[in-house]
Amino acid sequence: MELGNYFKILSRHKLTLIIIPLITIIITYFLVRHQPDSYTSEAQIATGIVDKSQQALSNNNNEAQQESQIAQNFDNLIEIMRSKKMLNQVSYQLMIHDLSSNEPFRKPSKLFTTMDGAARTHALTAYKDFYVKHKELSLYNQDQAGLHNLLTSMKYDDESLLKTLSIYRAQSSDFIDVDFSTDDSELAAFVVNTLTQEFITYYNTTIKENQHRAIGFLGNLLQSKRDTLNAKIIELRNYKIKNRILSLPEQSRALYSQLADFETHLEQAQREAIANQAAIKNIDDHFNPKDRKYFENAMVPVNQSIVNLTDQLKDLNQKYIQSDFNPAYKSRIDSLQTAVNEKIMQSSDKYITSPLANQQALVTQRLSLQIAYELAKNGIGSIQNELKRLNTELDGIVPHEAVVQQDESNVDVAQKEFLEILNKYNQTSLDSNYIGQLKQVEIAMPGIAEPSKKMLLVILSGIIMFVFCIVVFFFIYFFDTTIKTPSELANATGKPVLGYLNLLSNSAIDLRQLWIGPTSDNEIKQFRNLMQSIRYEVDTDLDHHKILLINSLIDGEGKTFLATNLAYAYSLVNKKVLLIDGNFHSQGITKSVKSNAYIEDYFNGSTTNLEAQAGHKITVLSNKGGDGSLFEVSNEENITSKLNKLKADFDVIIIETSALDTLNKSKEWNTFADKILTVFESDKKISNSQHVDIKYLKSLDEKFMGWVLSVVHKFNAEEKEAVK
Repeated sequence: MELGNYFKILSRHKLTLIIIPLITIIITYFLVRHQPDSYTSEAQIATGIVDKSQQALSNNNNEAQQESQIAQNFDNLIEIMRSKKMLNQVSYQLMIHDLSSNEPFRKPSKLFTTMDGAARTHALTAYKDFYVKHKELSLYNQDQAGLHNLLTSMKYDDESLLKTLSIYRAQSSDFIDVDFSTDDSELAAFVVNTLTQEFITYYNTTIKENQHRAIGFLGNLLQSKRDTLNAKIIELRNYKIKNRILSLPEQSRALYSQLADFETHLEQAQREAIANQAAIKNIDDHFNPKDRKYFENAMVPVNQSIVNLTDQLKDLNQKYIQSDFNPAYKSRIDSLQTAVNEKIMQSSDKYITSPLANQQALVTQRLSLQIAYELAKNGIGSIQNELKRLNTELDGIVPHEAVVQQDESNVDVAQKEFLEILNKYNQTSLDSNYIGQLKQVEIAMPGIAEPSKKMLLVILSGIIMFVFCIVVFFFIYFFDTTIKTPSELANATGKPVLGYLNLLSNSAIDLRQLWIGPTSDNEIKQFRNLMQSIRYEVDTDLDHHKILLINSLIDGEGKTFLATNLAYAYSLVNKKVLLIDGNFHSQGITKSVKSNAYIEDYFNGSTTNLEAQAGHKITVLSNKGGDGSLFEVSNEENITSKLNKLKADFDVIIIETSALDTLNKSKEWNTFADKILTVFESDKKISNSQHVDIKYLKSLDEKFMGWVLSVVHKFNAEEKEAVK
C-alpha cells in the first residue's frame, strides 16, 4: 500500500473536496445568522476552606487538612449549588419576576400567553408559596404539573438552566466561580446572583441547624458519660475503703520484696547449717569415746553458761527475723555472740594444763560450730514461719487486686469516652459560634454581548466537513483492492508489466486519426508514446520470434484496441504486420476492420491471395464468428504449416484470442504462439477465479512475456511505462 496513491485519489477528487465543504459553509451560515447574541455574568464565592485567616479559631486549619479533603469539600459545595433544590429556588424567582413585572426576562411562551388574570394570580401565589417553603413541584399533582410545564415552556426549569450554567473551583484557590450565559444580560446577572444568595443562605442556615442539633446531642451524651465516670470512680473508692486498701501495687511490691529477702536468708541459713554440721562431724571423728566423755564432764559448768547465752541468742535471732532484719537487733546479736565466744575461750584456758590439752582446741572449735549450727537451725524455722506469713498475706491481696484492676480499667475507659465526647462538644460549640464561612465577594453584573461565534461556527463547519471528506477518501483508499497502476499489477501477479495505455476522453476513436498526421491533443501524444514504448518492449522480448498472442482474463478489457494499435505502431517502423482475429466468441477486429480474408478459408485452403496483400504494411485476417474453436476449423498440423508459411511473409503476426475464461477456446491458440501478452483493465479487482488463470499464465514460463494495463486514468499514470 503506497501513500502516494492516496494523494492521487485526493487530487482526482479535488473538486469534491472544495464543493462539499463550501456547501456546508453556506448551509451553516444560513442556520446561524439569526442566532441571538450571548451574555455571560459571573459571581464569586469565598468559602474559607483554604483561607487561613478565616480558620484561626478552628483546629481544622490548612496545615491539618489533606488536599483530598479540601477537594472533597469543594465538590460537595458545587454539587449542592447544582442540585435541583437550589435550582428550583432560582426557577421560582424567575417565574415570580416574569409574572409580576411589566418587563419579563424572556418573551412569554405560548403557554404563558394563554393564561388569564386569575390563572396568573394563582400561579404567582403558588410559586411564592413553593419558594418560601422550599418545596418541589410534584408531577403527580395536576396543578403542580401545570406549574412545572409553565416553567419548562419559559426554559426556567433546572435542566434548561444547567445547560449554560458553570460552577467550578478557581484553580487551587479558596473561591468558587459561578457563570451563566443566556440571550439577556439582565437575566444572566439575576440567575447568578439569585443562585449564589440562595446557596449561601441555605448552606449557612443548614450548617447552623446541624451544629445546634449536634451540640444538643453531644451535651446529653457528655452528661451521660460524666455520670458513668463518676459512678465508676465511687464504686472503686468504696471497695478500697471496705477492704482497707491503700495501694495494691505498693503492697504487692513490698510483699514480693520481703519474700525475696527471706528466701535469700533462708538459703544462707541452710548453707550455714549444713556446713557447720559437716564440720562438727569431722571434729567428732578425731576423738575416742573416753576422751570425749572426759571433756564433756569437765566442761559441764562452762557449757551451762554457754547454753544460757545461746538460748538468749536464739530468742534475739528470732526477733531479728520477725522484725524483717531490723539493724537494731543485729548489734545485740553481735554482743551476745561475743559473750558466747568469751565463755568458750575461758573453758579453753581453764584446761590448758590438762594432759589432754592438745585436743582442747578441737573441743573449743566444736563448741563454736555447735552453737552456730543451732542458731542456723533456729533461724531456718523462724524464716520459714515468716515466709508462710508473707505468702498468706499475698494470697489475700490477689483477689482484691483483680477486682481493683477491673474497676480501674472501667474508670479509664469511661474517662477516655468522656474526654473524647468533651473534645467534640467543645469543637462543635466553637464552630457554632464561628460566623461567615461563605460569602459572595463578587456580585454578577449585566455584561456586554460576547464576541459572536457565528463566523467561528461557519469556519469550523467547513473545516470539519473537509476533514470528514479526507477521512472518507482514506477509507475508500484503504479498503480499495482494485488495480490502478502498473506497479500494483506487477506486485499482485508477480509478472512484469510491459506498459500501460492511458484513458482517452473521446468516446469514439478513429484509429487513422489517432496515428496519422501531427496532433495537438496531449492525450493522443501520450497514447502514441506509450504505444511505441509497448511496441519496443514487445519487439525486444520477441527477438527473432514472430507470433504474438494477445489475450485477457475476461472479455472487454481492451484486447482488440491493443492489437490494432500495436499493429499500427509496428507499421510506423516499416514492419509488415499480419493482424489475425482469433476470437470466435467476440469478433472485435473483424467488426472494426473490414477484411475479406478469413482464417477459416485460409486454413482450409480456400484463400490463397494473402501474399498479394502482403504488399501492404498491415494485413487483417478476420473470422466468420460462431461458437467454435480453432481446432474445429482445422487440425494442429495444418495450422502449424499455414502459420509457418505466414512467418515467411510477415515480420510480425499479432493474434487476438478470446479471454481465458472461455477455457480451451483461448488456450488452443497458445500452442502456436511464440509469446503471449495479456491485457488487464485498470480499476478492476482480481477475482479468485482469475488467480487460477494467472497461475496458468505463469506456468507458461518464458512464453508469457507479461501484462499491459489498459484504460489508466491520468492521475494513476506512472513515469515508467514498463514495470519489471
